[in-house]
Amino acid sequence: MSRRLPPLNAVKAFEAAARHLSFTRAAEELFVTQAAVSHQIKALEEFLGLKLFRRRNRSLLLTEEGQSYFLDIKDLFTQLADATERLLARSATGSLTVSMTPSFAIQWLVPRLARFSEQHPEVDVRIKAVDEDEASLTDDVDVAIYFGRGNWAGLRADKLRSECLVPVCSPRLLQGDNPLREIADLARFTLLHDMSRRDWKAWIKQVGANVNVNSGPIFSHSSLVLQAAIHGQGVALGSSVLARPEVEAGRLVCPFGDVLKSKNAYYLVCHENQADLGKIEAFREWMLQMFSDEAHSDLIPSAD
Repeated sequence: MSRRLPPLNAVKAFEAAARHLSFTRAAEELFVTQAAVSHQIKALEEFLGLKLFRRRNRSLLLTEEGQSYFLDIKDLFTQLADATERLLARSATGSLTVSMTPSFAIQWLVPRLARFSEQHPEVDVRIKAVDEDEASLTDDVDVAIYFGRGNWAGLRADKLRSECLVPVCSPRLLQGDNPLREIADLARFTLLHDMSRRDWKAWIKQVGANVNVNSGPIFSHSSLVLQAAIHGQGVALGSSVLARPEVEAGRLVCPFGDVLKSKNAYYLVCHENQADLGKIEAFREWMLQMFSDEAHSDLIPSAD
């Protein structure tokens, strides 16, 4: 035998209106219009075949049937709210699987991960490195770091940082008999390429330099091109986000302030219906705070 349940949105509107004895205050609580609350109440009354409210002297009163119904259901809403809070509290602990590209994991997250663990020892972070970031939010992943425009259907996306590319190299290249001092000097140094020669071509065109970019090694991951630069093998056009730890540590320097802005940015994404789970919310707030703090540093040029 099937249950005969009333329209649940209508019951929710009734409970709020009965508790406040006001359609206006119920609408404010539910973030809908007063007309919407009135429509839901009317639908519930038609379903039950009973009047639940009556108006008297500009006040809203419950009918005898409405009062009886409210007393029966109000505890159900309290129990539902309490059960939800208990579930969210449990979700604040346990493991949190985060997917991202290997370069983001190596260059940005891993050096900072201990800070999150200190603040949230109840959460065990599991890092899943993937090459295709925009297809990585699978059922076994709670949070992912995407690099793109921020419009992914069905996902909540919080912008972490705009991206730009900036020349970086070992401090050793600024010393010696033939140091790197001006953009024109790049013609004497090896250019290190991340995935393709396209970015160096765009940067050289932007600054109006006469430098041949059709040579130099090409690396499959951003972390590799940065490591090559650290070892003095040439000048890389590095991600401002991923190069920051190396610049802060003094392993890399930015010889020029000219940056190549990207239309993409780094985003923290999760499923919309899981965005408020305790452990996901904690990780999101920590990431946003970290990027906000680092935005005030001028060690490396920024696109913001």
